[in-house]
Amino acid sequence: MIEVVPLKYGAIFKQAFGQPETFTQFVNDVLDINIHIDKVHTEYEYPNPVGFVRSKYDLFAEDIEQRIVVEIQHIKEEDFFDRFLYYHLVSLVEQIGSFQEYNFERTVYTIVVLTSVPRDGSVDFSCAVSDMNPIDERGRKLSIYPHRLVFLCPRLVNDKTPPKIKRWLELIEDSLDGKLEENNYSEKMFQAILDIIRKLNIDRDILAQIKDEAAWEKAKQRFKEEGMEEGDKRARLETARKLREKGFSLEETAELTGLAVADLSALFKIP
Repeated sequence: MIEVVPLKYGAIFKQAFGQPETFTQFVNDVLDINIHIDKVHTEYEYPNPVGFVRSKYDLFAEDIEQRIVVEIQHIKEEDFFDRFLYYHLVSLVEQIGSFQEYNFERTVYTIVVLTSVPRDGSVDFSCAVSDMNPIDERGRKLSIYPHRLVFLCPRLVNDKTPPKIKRWLELIEDSLDGKLEENNYSEKMFQAILDIIRKLNIDRDILAQIKDEAAWEKAKQRFKEEGMEEGDKRARLETARKLREKGFSLEETAELTGLAVADLSALFKIP
């Protein structure tokens, strides 16, 4: 048994799965495709803005035919499914750079990993796939669009989970309590991940990012609990004050409390 940093934290997930060899194997097993890449980008943004909301991808890679996005999220937000559909669609729309024709040069695959189990029961699967293909009046699926949006939930692995995907989800789930039985993961691809997530091996800068993430997740969870008990504006303002004291930006505070940025600017006297 070894102590590890849980793979629910984006900073460590991106470092572990951002290695080209690991990323390639993960994508191959989840999507059953072959990709050829030399580099995986973290916190990737397209050079030119697309749409009205900035999209930044946790992990991003592409070869000449395929574009792959991998996102990690711990707590399921209310806009969870809509947000990642938007990310998926942006990666399609970004390719339409000419007025002459609609042509997607690269197939887009988006993989979303959710490391918690929502209490509302909105996620009760370990693996779910949206492939965008239409179904006709006879129930036949028309294979028109190759693009896929895949949702994975490691905590809900079951006997129906595809075997290749199951091994990855078992590893992620096993790490979530901070301890992991290394003898269960003898495969070379997993040993590389274990070397990265061992607590003794973690870089100080990465640890600082993880501490910030942990504080962020606790703040989100606390606000949800407080909001259920006291839904009035005074409770929200008090939560906002605490978040600002901990260093959260106005935008982050607004997202967590549901208050307007303009109101928060006035409250904290920020021009």
